[in-house]
Amino acid sequence: MITFKKGNLRVPKWNRRVFLVAGGTTAYKKYFPEYKLEELVMMAFKQMLEDNNLKMDPLEVKGLINFAAYGHFADHFQDQLLCEAKVHDYLGLDPLYNIGIKTGGATGGTTILNAAMAVASGYADVALAAGWERMDEVDTRTGNFYISTAACKDFETRLGRVYSSYYAPMANRFAWAFNVSETTRAKIAVKNRLYACSSPYAQQPGKHTVEEVLAGRMSAYPLRFLECCAMSVGSACALLCDEKTAYQLTDHPCEVFICGGTHTLRVADRRPMDIPLLPNETPGMYKNLLKEGSRWPGFESFLAARFAAWLVYRMAGIYDPLEELDLVELHDAFTISDLQTYGDIGLRPYGQEQDYIESGDAYYGGKCPSNLSGGLLGTMHAVGATGIFQAVECLWQLQQKYDQFHGDPKIWKKWGKRKPKDWQSLQIPQKSKQALWVSHAGVGSHVTVGVLKKS
Repeated sequence: MITFKKGNLRVPKWNRRVFLVAGGTTAYKKYFPEYKLEELVMMAFKQMLEDNNLKMDPLEVKGLINFAAYGHFADHFQDQLLCEAKVHDYLGLDPLYNIGIKTGGATGGTTILNAAMAVASGYADVALAAGWERMDEVDTRTGNFYISTAACKDFETRLGRVYSSYYAPMANRFAWAFNVSETTRAKIAVKNRLYACSSPYAQQPGKHTVEEVLAGRMSAYPLRFLECCAMSVGSACALLCDEKTAYQLTDHPCEVFICGGTHTLRVADRRPMDIPLLPNETPGMYKNLLKEGSRWPGFESFLAARFAAWLVYRMAGIYDPLEELDLVELHDAFTISDLQTYGDIGLRPYGQEQDYIESGDAYYGGKCPSNLSGGLLGTMHAVGATGIFQAVECLWQLQQKYDQFHGDPKIWKKWGKRKPKDWQSLQIPQKSKQALWVSHAGVGSHVTVGVLKKS
């Protein structure tokens, strides 16, 4: 780990403004044998082109694309090296240039970051960001092992071989450091799985109680199964443009700001450092934060998330995230990763993370609701698609299209489901202006934090 110098802390600047104009997604399932991978990506691609009320014919929009970034977690799952080339050809985009992205659980966010950089640099005017995962061609035990090898194989994989065992000690450490009740974690699982009941794309929606979560089977102590996401199959796409093209395509584009950070996967070897302060934080406010024997970031925090937020807030001109953001989509692969992130991105000061849940701020109708999509716990974690799916959900919310993409009975029927009679719209108010999403890998090895601003 470096000691920060001036150049390390340079805030990124786009050479051109970048906008997100449209998105598409499939439903997400544990098994999807009825479709080939390329077909799933095509279905998300078609929804992006055809169903987002763009002002041009789908083929005209496709004719504007001049760069593609593709994300997927591992070649192991679909047993196809360079799968992005196969998908690119299937979408009919050869010989346009494309790149493949792999940054673990943050792959989707990193894919959008690379597409945005292509537009910002002038390499492209219109860039496609697409991601997927085909996690049903291996059994669950094998799939969990594949995922676990994204951790350091010298120090960690041999000890865990399943990702919940990496997050479990973080949950224990976090509870010890900040006196957090396991009930708070259970409330996160209840909230996010409930919101997934309003989504036709959701893999594991459910109306659970806190008592049910806490009485559930243990994955790795103290994380119960309902506190853990599932392996998913599916795809998501997003279309990014320069300003001129964005307004040619829609009257409601959203400007994109996105930054990333990284940190060691060796969680027992995280060297201590001073906390990088967000714009609304002051020197000395964390003077008495840590218990004796603690150090930051330790097991309690994700340096990569804090660094990405540190950059993107300055890039987007955000001073107080809780007051200025209207929606967040966070990486709730486990309830503890969700809880820890509240402090990393400044929804609460470090040490007060649980208050974001307990106060009601995190709920629909609260000050800054989180994971109205159902998140990873309720809807999906098709890894390469996840960060793209989160961005698309933020886009649809800011464009006031939640009901269009979640409440249409035909969409439910398309994915073999029936719209619930008690379906609830989770559309945020029209006055809402900004949303944020976090795409997170490992135990914080790669993180991107993105902000969308209604233009």
